[in-house]
Amino acid sequence: MIYFDNAATSWPKPDAVRLALNHYFGEAGGNPGRSGHRMSVAAARIVEGAREALADLFHANDPSRIVFTHNATHALNLAIYGLSQRGFLQPGDHVITTSVEHNSVMRPLRHLEAMRVEVSIVACSADGMLEASRIRDAFRPNTRLVVSTHASNVIGTLLPVAEVAALARERRALCLLDASQTAGSVPLDVQELGVDLLAFTGHKGLMGPTGTGGLYIREGVELAPLIRGGTGSHSASETQPEFLPDAYESGTPNVAGIAGLAAGVAILRDLGIETIAAHERQLAARFLALASEIPGMVVYGPSAVENRCGIISFNISGATPSEVCLMLDESFEIMSRPGLHCAPSAHRTLGTFPMGTVRFSFGWFNTLAEVDQAFSALREIAAWARKGIPAGEAVSAEEMGGGNR
Repeated sequence: MIYFDNAATSWPKPDAVRLALNHYFGEAGGNPGRSGHRMSVAAARIVEGAREALADLFHANDPSRIVFTHNATHALNLAIYGLSQRGFLQPGDHVITTSVEHNSVMRPLRHLEAMRVEVSIVACSADGMLEASRIRDAFRPNTRLVVSTHASNVIGTLLPVAEVAALARERRALCLLDASQTAGSVPLDVQELGVDLLAFTGHKGLMGPTGTGGLYIREGVELAPLIRGGTGSHSASETQPEFLPDAYESGTPNVAGIAGLAAGVAILRDLGIETIAAHERQLAARFLALASEIPGMVVYGPSAVENRCGIISFNISGATPSEVCLMLDESFEIMSRPGLHCAPSAHRTLGTFPMGTVRFSFGWFNTLAEVDQAFSALREIAAWARKGIPAGEAVSAEEMGGGNR
């Protein structure tokens, strides 16, 4: 089996990640901060060790500024609604975002828009590239927040986030970065980027389990909690603690998942993020080099591999994305993702709405040989599509020339 769906969740998870989960259940197992016995203390050490490792990975000076969440969607909601409920985003205020954002950004902003917060969507080019000058031109006197993805989850295009953050800083607005597709696969330094808030997920490039993620909050930025409750601290008080990270971490955390996440981060630190980024660029470059050999294949996104991460979207003339992905799975054992990828605005930007695309997303464990094997499969699928067989008609593995590979 070839797994090209790492933008959805990375696979396989390293042995060290699975061992870390087993270690927690077997050797720790307590509830961090809720007791004083050795198992609770061991669990607390796991959580705080992971927090310190993530702060080091992102070059955050204070580990307490890393708040654990269930995923990047939770982190983005905490940032956006936390600013709104804190009074930073009020009716009549203005937010800027881009046309390639995931629905985890778009849906909260559309909700705020219904509450009379003004939202401007700055158009990216058809290959997902963004000119920072377009962000500059979108600023108004009432602009309070700029939200940008670091890399499109549809085509992998990298956006000029340092320039965007600098523009926000000049105008005393905040900058929220969605690093869902880059945390763990592209170097991230919150100091150099100058972002105020950075949302990340643990189960993609960071190699951790699902149900993990977090939000970096720059010192001086204040958010209202999304939920309030037990934190294991200040238990005599019936009001929510205001200090980080407790203010935003009510309830028992996913300690097992956090243990696995810490193990994933340790692997990344040993390998080096630059090494991982170079490997994914190499895989993307091989795909782009081979794409011209298949008649009827259209590849979206920038042609220069240095402008993208390891995500590729394409279509094959005569076949829908769902048909292509189904054939890749059933006849060639290649896992990919079809459709709109929870990013309809990005597909409108590309001109692929409402059909969507086929997405290949590469990871550390993929190889050049797998890319070559995938192209062998795509050649056969493209040849099938050129025959004009009616959409939805079943095609056997034998007809495809595939079978168990």
